[in-house]
Amino acid sequence: MINAVIPGIAGTENRVRQLRSQLVQQGLSGFIIPHADEYQNEYLPACAERLAWLTGFTGSAGTAVVLSSQAAVFVDGRYVLQVRNQVDLGIFKPQHISEVSVHDWLPSVLQLGDTLGYDPWLHTPKEIHKLRQACARVQAELIPCQTNPIDAIWIDRPQLPCAPVVPHSILYAGQSSEEKRKELARKLKDDRIDVAVLTAPDSIAWLLNIRGGDVSHTPLPLGFVLVRSDKSAMLFFDGQKVGKPLRDHLGPSVVVASIEEFGPALEQIGRDKSRVLCDPQRTASSVFDQLEKAGAEVVEGEDPCVLPKACKNPVEITGTREAHKRDGAAVCEFLAWLAREAPQGTVTELDAQAYLDSCREQQVLWKDLSFPTISAGGPNGAIVHYRAMVETNRPLIPDTLYLVDSGGQYLDGTTDITRTVAIGIPTSEQRECYTRVLKGHIALALATFPKGTTGTQLDILARWPLWEVGLDYDHGTGHGVGSYLGVHEGPQRISKASNTVALEKGMIISNEPGYYKAGEFGIRLENLVLVIPAETRGSTDREWFAFETLTVVPFDRNLIDPSLLTSKEIDWVNAYHDRVRETIAPLLNPITQSWLRDATTPLP
Repeated sequence: MINAVIPGIAGTENRVRQLRSQLVQQGLSGFIIPHADEYQNEYLPACAERLAWLTGFTGSAGTAVVLSSQAAVFVDGRYVLQVRNQVDLGIFKPQHISEVSVHDWLPSVLQLGDTLGYDPWLHTPKEIHKLRQACARVQAELIPCQTNPIDAIWIDRPQLPCAPVVPHSILYAGQSSEEKRKELARKLKDDRIDVAVLTAPDSIAWLLNIRGGDVSHTPLPLGFVLVRSDKSAMLFFDGQKVGKPLRDHLGPSVVVASIEEFGPALEQIGRDKSRVLCDPQRTASSVFDQLEKAGAEVVEGEDPCVLPKACKNPVEITGTREAHKRDGAAVCEFLAWLAREAPQGTVTELDAQAYLDSCREQQVLWKDLSFPTISAGGPNGAIVHYRAMVETNRPLIPDTLYLVDSGGQYLDGTTDITRTVAIGIPTSEQRECYTRVLKGHIALALATFPKGTTGTQLDILARWPLWEVGLDYDHGTGHGVGSYLGVHEGPQRISKASNTVALEKGMIISNEPGYYKAGEFGIRLENLVLVIPAETRGSTDREWFAFETLTVVPFDRNLIDPSLLTSKEIDWVNAYHDRVRETIAPLLNPITQSWLRDATTPLP
């Protein structure tokens, strides 16, 4: 979907020239273009891909700033290579946010009296506060734009998405919407909150047990919801999305209104002098502005759906286990095929991607991919979020590494798995790097930790085997995953970056250390894990947790150097491979079963 609206490097100069002309008309010295929409999504509908349209950069996170005489694009470590390949370096200067953030850069380029514009629907209040402080350092002014200047020049901008919204059965949700709203209402009453504003589509989908199709690969319905302390709710959607089955599912306590009525509803809340809960990290600044202007008492706090959504209930846990079995079977079918075909040197990245995607599509309860498959051979594997295209498509030639990161959306669960395999004979360096990544993966998989532990505290377990030899990776070690929802879900994560959210029972999170040698190869090993109770340690009464590995696909034995593993690590690999074989073999055809037996042969 995205590629259809991204013109790429060609024409960048003209688009930037038109934007600067539009800024002059609006009396602005510059404009900020984040990768965002009014719902603060990670993955955007085509009509909201303003950053990609202007710059050519297609990553899922980033920000551009265009001033009258210079421009920059700010990305994290996942995209430092990709951004240089996609943008016109004569116009946009790439910046690594760990070295220079937007807020650090602005005071160095803005001048006294400059006016920097922003779209208040595309930024949260937390972001605006930092930007305003940055501008104030040089006495520049941050100004909200009533009309986004990108929209004024994007003449072939795609239409707003309008996919049907459908009920998500309690067979997979495990708890009715009424029960969820009753629990949320109780919390609102306890906190003396009249209304909670929900603008995050995943929270809305979870709370109301509905799913949509407005965003590629994530079953999100785009809209807004107001939830009151009496458990009633008002849902703001494009009317074309709503049919009788959905209205019957929602029941009389949920009123459906048009999206155009959201603004007037906020004004009415303000006139009622209501206490309104809004999440300053997940809600557009425009919502805060409208509520405060109308007279509401805005209470900043976390979206009340975030934590209960992250802690999966027993039905969701059973569902994700079953989804991972079928998904594991699909990936094993693919890896067996790859082992037969790739050594001939005729398989390309796009060939492999298409075959894997087709393996998933044949699985029961499959609905979609959970994100576009990353199929990367040789040096392309070093680009963390690489996307194979006709222009970049490489053959998987012998004696190189192949990295494949993929996942599926099933009615009963969301999957995400990365494997790196050797095409031909790997080098000793590749085997050592792979084994050290595997050692970090095992260390995290074996971790037990007391209640209250955050992912930041566990992150070093996955990095230490690499740090021992001066290696590292420039991305997080783990992200939360939804239940037939977002493949990236908060609030939990495992990363160097400080995170105060403790891991809780029922959370699903990825375990994905890696290593990337620019221009040569990339390695990432990702399983999804579930936080489960662990045996109490010693005489303490504290609650302890551990991880249950959900993903069931073998690692490449050809890339493992057993001499670098401890006996405990070897036992873990062998036990994991035994479980993979016992779980997946009954779901496979005889040819793939034979491959699986070889792939799970015990390490010496």
